[in-house]
Amino acid sequence: MNRQADNVISCVTVSGGKDSSALLLLMIEKEMPIDYVLTADTGMEFPKMYEHLAKLDEHLFRERGIHITTLRHPHGFEWMMFDAPPQKQTTVERRIANGQSLTGYGWPGSRVRWCTGQLKTHLIQKEINRLKGERAALSYVGIAADEAWRCKSDKYPLVEWGVTEADALKICYDRGFDFGGLYQIYRRASCFCCPFQRIGELRKLRTHHPQLWERLMDLDARAHAQFGDTPLGQFRKGWTVAALDERFAKEENKTYEKQEVLKHGI
Repeated sequence: MNRQADNVISCVTVSGGKDSSALLLLMIEKEMPIDYVLTADTGMEFPKMYEHLAKLDEHLFRERGIHITTLRHPHGFEWMMFDAPPQKQTTVERRIANGQSLTGYGWPGSRVRWCTGQLKTHLIQKEINRLKGERAALSYVGIAADEAWRCKSDKYPLVEWGVTEADALKICYDRGFDFGGLYQIYRRASCFCCPFQRIGELRKLRTHHPQLWERLMDLDARAHAQFGDTPLGQFRKGWTVAALDERFAKEENKTYEKQEVLKHGI
């Protein structure tokens, strides 16, 4: 077994996606040391992703006798979006001056991606720092070889092994982890409410997960009611979810009409 010094602990971070899942599966197979496996739950994942993580946890426990440690923000996504108090006095003053709500971060934006920072990265890094404070620790992150530019100071075995994103998905599939079909529909299986998704992914969400789409429409309506026509109250620049819903419905009607013409020659 490939073991490092006894005073060094190995911590693996998993999001549940194909790359981090493949990393954990390969580390188990290669008999690499694993002491902790961490994931951060935003509360906004696809139901099938939670099922996948549970299956991955069962496999980890069966092979190594440990469970995935799930980290959660004490309040969660919706509290951050609508109820969190601003951290800076300048923010409070600006909102008062603009007549805006004094609570809530609104929709995440490209400049302030609070969802990733507060609900994922911060929680995981805080726990890793705690572990490092007790013993020397190595942090393993599942970044694929074709995204090596994202690497920083942690350990990235997939990059070292030349495992691409396509390879990672095949590794998971070959071992019976199919994500409930998520990757057969979506390019990425991140939070269903992510405003950084491509339009095509949102169209698929409406088609394949109508209940999640309805929840997204409700979140956006609440955001618009609280923050108005500002970046905080707007799901995407120039688009509300309701407007996207109308657009997708029109597209469906045009497709149906075209099919009827081809079918009946009218």
